[in-house]
Amino acid sequence: MQTQKLSFSVWPPHRLYDEHATVFQNFAQSLSKLGTDCVAHPHQVYGEHPLLFLIEEHTPEEEEQDCFKLAQEHNLAVYVLHLGEKRLPFYRTWRLLGMGAEDVLSAREPVTSAECLHARLKRRAYLDKILATESIKQQLLGNSNVWQNTLRSIIEVACFSQAPVLILGESGTGKEQVARLIHELDKRPDKEDLILLDCTTIVPELSGSEFFGHEKGSFTNAVSTREGAFALANRGSLFLDEVGELPLRLQAELLRVSQEGLFKRVGSNHWQKTSFRLVCATNRKLQLEVEKGNFREDLYYRLSTCIIRLPPLRERKTDIPELAQSFLAEALGTTSPPAFDPQVRNFLMTQNYPGNVRQLKQLITRLAYRHSGKGPITMGDIPNADREQYVFSAHDWQGQGLKEAILQAIEDGVGLKEIKRIAGDVALNLAIEVAAGNLQEAARRLDVSDRLVQGWLAEKKTE
Repeated sequence: MQTQKLSFSVWPPHRLYDEHATVFQNFAQSLSKLGTDCVAHPHQVYGEHPLLFLIEEHTPEEEEQDCFKLAQEHNLAVYVLHLGEKRLPFYRTWRLLGMGAEDVLSAREPVTSAECLHARLKRRAYLDKILATESIKQQLLGNSNVWQNTLRSIIEVACFSQAPVLILGESGTGKEQVARLIHELDKRPDKEDLILLDCTTIVPELSGSEFFGHEKGSFTNAVSTREGAFALANRGSLFLDEVGELPLRLQAELLRVSQEGLFKRVGSNHWQKTSFRLVCATNRKLQLEVEKGNFREDLYYRLSTCIIRLPPLRERKTDIPELAQSFLAEALGTTSPPAFDPQVRNFLMTQNYPGNVRQLKQLITRLAYRHSGKGPITMGDIPNADREQYVFSAHDWQGQGLKEAILQAIEDGVGLKEIKRIAGDVALNLAIEVAAGNLQEAARRLDVSDRLVQGWLAEKKTE
């Protein structure tokens, strides 16, 4: 089988030619033997290759911040390669990881570090290949950095682990969809079904039957033998939604079955064996529930072997236009839904959505029911109840927050020219985000020419 060809971009490129050039060349040669190439100019390959950030002992923190800002803007993975002779101190490695580095390696150990980087790049390429499939795009829409990185974590857990998964997130963030995706991507060759159980709907008196099943005649109305969730999920996956609602007695039972794989039906003395992947979800802060005594600590650590945190919609607002268009097409039953008027887009982008994606979908469904004709969705399509719910007031954008930011910059010695430049960059970035990448719309919002926005973006790509 031919070795997969992988590539990465070096940042900053000038470091290829300084006093550490020989050290890097040795590392690059080790990588080349494994089938990984170096591309010297990252601005030519944005969105295609991860960044290899070259640092030394005295690399300034500002340069580190510039690198991760560049990576964030273009959703690139960053791997750090230390070229110096001395080992990096722990605090610095930890800081780089906190800034978003995938790993921190040493060029002074060229063979070992090259093998490690090659394996990580290969894993990343595999995840991105799955991420690009139509199945993922249709099930879990969104191209924001935070959402794409979350999806990579989900795919990695699903494909490379059989451990229990705990999905954390607010109501409406898509926890059940993620559980289904984990089961779908699970690579067990003899995989059976996904069994779903909503812990908020379990009646205490019948909870034993729900989980363990029961024998005929074991209690009143037990007119026949019934299989419970543990048996039905055998060789498949068991998804417990809102697991934080389980009473303590059932928590103890769940812990024992998940550890030992043994259970008895209600009314039976016969032990049955089961083996399933346990996926749980909750909108509760389980660690806080453990401290309060409402959730077993041993069960929490059993469930949280792998943790997936789903971001709320307010942290991925750039996904709103794509989500809204998809929900509109679904509600109208068409593949060519009408566009949203710019004012409606502004309306959708400025809400906080405490109900997250579910709330957005319900809102778009209401807009679809009111819409008539072939024109765009306009402000008149917003139902009266929503007009009452979503109250707008003039925003004091020049308020205390802006003043504090400028004051901090002045105290840090930043000049007026630099403050203007940074403020302009922030405004342009935000306008492009709100316009979902539409440069003409971003220019209109900022009351500038299209050419100015295009020129600014081209300049940022060549920095």
